[in-house]
Amino acid sequence: MRRICGVAVVLLLAIVAFASPASAQTSANRDRGFQLGQNYPNPFNPETKIPFCLTEALFEEGKPVRVTLEIFTTLMQRVAVPTALNHPGGDGSKVENLEYPAPACYEAYWDGKDREGNKVASGIYIYQLVVNGRRQMQKMVVAN
Repeated sequence: MRRICGVAVVLLLAIVAFASPASAQTSANRDRGFQLGQNYPNPFNPETKIPFCLTEALFEEGKPVRVTLEIFTTLMQRVAVPTALNHPGGDGSKVENLEYPAPACYEAYWDGKDREGNKVASGIYIYQLVVNGRRQMQKMVVAN
């Protein structure tokens, strides 16, 4: 019964946390040259994928773009760095100061574990995409 109540609380928090529509994003976020998508599935257990797109505007000078994606607690304590999927250099690299050579939509994978390999607790987490020093954040929910 406690487990059911715990899951119900997490789901309720997820509904409240994600009540604002995606269309509420400002044009400033869209004009950065990149877009951080909502992870899926969300809520998730035990793993999730995080989509992001890098637009042509980032590559106007012909140089690769440096990307970092990190997972944090709601207190902004660093939990993990996801691994790259569909990266031109191959899957499996940590998305930490990772170079992307061309505009496209990409994905990262997180197994729901912290940096020490322990399964994270249920709750709300924040993921942050940093592209050439500019940031964008989203919320996600782990429901164990």
